[in-house]
Amino acid sequence: MEFYGERPQVDLTYSDVFLVPRRSAKASRLDVDLAPGDGTGATIPLVSANMNSVTGPRLASVLARRGGLGVLPQDIPLQDLDAAIRWVKSQPVAWDTPLVLAPEATVAEALRLLPPAEGHGIVVGRPSDGQLRADDVLGVVPATRLSTALSDARLGDLVRGRTTSIDADDVTDGRAAFDLIVAAEVEMVLVLRHGNVVGTLSQRSALRSTIYRPAVDASGRLIVAAALGINGDVAAKAQALAAAGVDVLVVDTAHGHQEGMLGALRAVADLDLGLPIAAGNVVTAEGVHDLAVAGATILKVGVGPGAMCTTRMMTAVGRSQFSAVLEAAEAAHVMGVHVWADGGVRYPRDVALALAAGAASVMIGSWFAGTIEAPGQLETDASGRQYKESWGMASTKAVHERFGRLDPYELARKELFAEGISSSKIYLDPLRPSLEDLLDMITSGVRSSFTYAGAGTVAEFHDRARVGLQSAAGYEEGKALPVSW
Repeated sequence: MEFYGERPQVDLTYSDVFLVPRRSAKASRLDVDLAPGDGTGATIPLVSANMNSVTGPRLASVLARRGGLGVLPQDIPLQDLDAAIRWVKSQPVAWDTPLVLAPEATVAEALRLLPPAEGHGIVVGRPSDGQLRADDVLGVVPATRLSTALSDARLGDLVRGRTTSIDADDVTDGRAAFDLIVAAEVEMVLVLRHGNVVGTLSQRSALRSTIYRPAVDASGRLIVAAALGINGDVAAKAQALAAAGVDVLVVDTAHGHQEGMLGALRAVADLDLGLPIAAGNVVTAEGVHDLAVAGATILKVGVGPGAMCTTRMMTAVGRSQFSAVLEAAEAAHVMGVHVWADGGVRYPRDVALALAAGAASVMIGSWFAGTIEAPGQLETDASGRQYKESWGMASTKAVHERFGRLDPYELARKELFAEGISSSKIYLDPLRPSLEDLLDMITSGVRSSFTYAGAGTVAEFHDRARVGLQSAAGYEEGKALPVSW
């Protein structure tokens, strides 16, 4: 990366800077390879934050299917974390995991899982012997039908006609699958293998399979990461996660540049598990150096930029995210390691700028929390808008979940020093309610950023990105106006 003009002497965040176009030979956004090259196996530079309200098994599997990496939180009990990893590993790669509800389930129950959005649907049936056979399926209820049905209506009563299905062996070509679904004039088809329902496909998911490359391990299974803290028997937990099949370990604490982190990192690195180890958070070259020496192969960069984080206002600690990523990435390059920019992104432009500063991938939290696939049920406010609840991982709510087994006195002491937001409504975007919708928006913007820079890979973008400084008025000038002025 180079600055357009003199290098600034003050710290900058994403709204302070912009990308300057330069001569480019890239004719199409599809000429761009977004693989981060950080050893994780991801094919797009997006990582979901290890927050309880952001990443669960469902989101991790969908993200990996489109090339990203989900990080399961460290607050999940180890046995549940083991089960979550194995579940992600068992999910289909070439088609979608079916959302199955019994015929007696109501529309109200369905709406807590799925908004009335196009391209989504519910398979209505009752599995037998742990398998959902084609004969067990009454049909598919398109999600759009939920908006016109009574809340107490049973899904079994909404099914109309037989459901179109295709054989799994025939799903080798996304274009062919897309054409088949269009010809059938349906929103969704079942994918069958030996008479069992193994997935679903919509027009949109078939189309996405021609653009995205799934992030898979050496056995062809979806990849997934898991986080662990720096307290307790870190080595034993790391071994257990590796045994469950995790692909990336994330050693995580708010203040990563501390002795506790260095000791935990050495303990995990000494196991020689053959897995990438991400660690953080840090915001300085010194922090990158020390954690890399201790065994980290990826550094998480960011203190205080998250939407649920109050660290900067509570402690005055932090650093403007663009400058933090820039310095950390320069130090990481010298050490032969990589950087994830963690937090502070609100728009696709911010993701592009984080990559321009040298990040291999960008970690996203609250932005992903307001999606269909994020943990938790959909709620509806008084105006009819759907949302999911989000909270910070140092908040009172998070502390209570983490230390709920302590005696009342010790728990009260922990809660006394909690910080962060315990409850926030993250509304679903009616136009982009799913994680995949956000991925489409983010990656299309980032792909265009690459073409403006004349870069075909993340590494080339690091070299060719040209960054300029802008005033607050310049930033506002770039915002679209949805209504006339």
